[in-house]
Amino acid sequence: MNTSPYIIGVIGGSGSGKTTFVKKVVEPFGDSVTTISLDDYYHPREKQVRDENGEHNFDLPEAFDVDHFLADIDALSAGKTIAHEEYTFNNADATPRTLTYSPAPVIILEGLYLLHFPTIQALLDLSFFIYADDTLRTIRRIKRDGVERNYPLEDVLYKCEHHVGPAHEAFIAPYMHAADIIINNTHDIKRHVSVVQAFIREKLEEDKR
Repeated sequence: MNTSPYIIGVIGGSGSGKTTFVKKVVEPFGDSVTTISLDDYYHPREKQVRDENGEHNFDLPEAFDVDHFLADIDALSAGKTIAHEEYTFNNADATPRTLTYSPAPVIILEGLYLLHFPTIQALLDLSFFIYADDTLRTIRRIKRDGVERNYPLEDVLYKCEHHVGPAHEAFIAPYMHAADIIINNTHDIKRHVSVVQAFIREKLEEDKR
């Protein structure tokens, strides 16, 4: 039996559909697969970089506490259960939950910058880049930030233009072809989900041998 977890990275731009893709992939596996998102490892607001207009920029690589993220992955890989407070994106109407991550044979990491950081990239046994065109990603971001995060439309549009777009071109798009597999999420991705699920099933069977 293999004692080291198999670590999969799911990367892609903001609004590409990473979270939805991962949720669909892991549905049949229960405790056999653990997912952990870089989105829950932002530095506090007061530590975020401000742009030329004084607005906090949460879309830069340095917005994340990568050391904490890596420490928790190491703990999971060592068979430890960890607890971490959910990041609520400064939504005053949201109460953060305590997220509990349990060790599992397969760990899926999700995040914008998994390939940008060499220390994270080195942990990945397999990586998927979720691609969606710019227009679709922007539409998804507007819907998500307005509904889930309670951001005003003006604020969302400002961030798309001044933060999200430039960061995508500088720190995300250049790594698309560094991923092992590129998944086009512009259209229906059911077949991609099925393929990845089949791969994980095979890995779980290998772990039992």
